[in-house]
Amino acid sequence: MPQLTLYPAIDLKDGACVRLRRGEMAQATTYGESPAAQAAVWQEAGARWLHVVDLNGAFAGRAVNQAAVRDILAIARVPVQLGGGIRDRASIEAWLDAGVRRVILGSAAVRDPALVREACRAHPGRIAVGIDARDGFVATDGWAQTSSLRALELALRFEDAGVAAIIYTDIGRDGMLSGLNIEQTLDLAFQLATPVIASGGVGGMADLRALREATHRGGPCVVEGVVIGRALYDGRLDLAEALALLAGG
Repeated sequence: MPQLTLYPAIDLKDGACVRLRRGEMAQATTYGESPAAQAAVWQEAGARWLHVVDLNGAFAGRAVNQAAVRDILAIARVPVQLGGGIRDRASIEAWLDAGVRRVILGSAAVRDPALVREACRAHPGRIAVGIDARDGFVATDGWAQTSSLRALELALRFEDAGVAAIIYTDIGRDGMLSGLNIEQTLDLAFQLATPVIASGGVGGMADLRALREATHRGGPCVVEGVVIGRALYDGRLDLAEALALLAGG
């Protein structure tokens, strides 16, 4: 079986490293005041990517936790993908110049698809689209608003744009440790040529085994990896063990 990439999540709120439940800012659990220190922990444990989200920025529509992101970039020896409040060309350019390997566009992908296409042309392989879905419909603005747009409809808009990956999150499961929504993730992945990264709900090794098995059942599929947050922070998953499993061990 092909390897799946594990993306440890570092979510930033008011400069700290937190995890939310279903995207509710009022339900934030703080796991550390130094996101850079947490990034170093995941990096030393073997992570090959870091997934960073500026939660305040997602609500504000602009970067808020710049200092924390720059601290992470200063110590990172592995590529970093960053999302949250990045909604114009200047912000994309600034973060790529600062050392971010891959910028994630979420709300901007809904409101300004031309921006996604322009960014993909200018920066091949460095633009991802974040699709956060509530009951199958795309949510925006830090998940505060739910559109009438279905996840697959949005993803198909960018099939020929050169997007590096679609990061698909089931909001209802995010931070709940209740298991990935494998069915919806695979339904999306099987209909796309763009690689899909699963996100939302990983609670333990059983979820990762189920993802690996389901991903390769019934023919080719382009699930590229999985974002994991609370399960790592709560100790339900050992990062080294999870990495070994996703690598085919």
